[in-house]
Amino acid sequence: MKETTKSKLWPLILTALIIIIDQITKALIVKYIEPNTIGASFGGDLLRIIHVHNPGIAFSLGHGLSDTVRSVLFSAMPLIVLILVLVIYFRSNDFTKLQQWAICGIAGGGFGNLIDRFFRSTGVVDFIDVKFFGIFG
Repeated sequence: MKETTKSKLWPLILTALIIIIDQITKALIVKYIEPNTIGASFGGDLLRIIHVHNPGIAFSLGHGLSDTVRSVLFSAMPLIVLILVLVIYFRSNDFTKLQQWAICGIAGGGFGNLIDRFFRSTGVVDFIDVKFFGIFG
C-alpha cells in the first residue's frame, strides 16, 4: 500500500469515531429525554440539551415536503454527495493533514445523520440547541 494511501486512512478513524459517538449520544437522548422537551440548560438558555426530531435538513428546511420527496432529497442525495467527497478525498493529494481530518470529521457527521434518516422514521435526532443572540430561535 502506498504511503499516501496509508496516510489517508488514518483520518477515517475520526469518521468512525464520530459515527459511533453520534449514535450513542442520540440513543441516550431518545432513552432519557422525552421528545420535544429540554433535558438540561447551561448558561441560562444559551446552550440546551433537547430532544427533537428533524424530518428536514439544517434548521428544519424542507420539513413540509412529502415523505417521498424528503426521502429522495435528504437521504439519497446526501449519500451520493458523501460518496463523491470520499472519492475526491482519496484521489487528490492536494489536501493538507488538517483538511484531511476536517473532511473525515464532517463525513462522520454526515453519515451519522444518514443512519438516522435510513433507520428512524421520525427523522434525524437533534439535541444541541444554541441560542446565538436570538438569531437561531
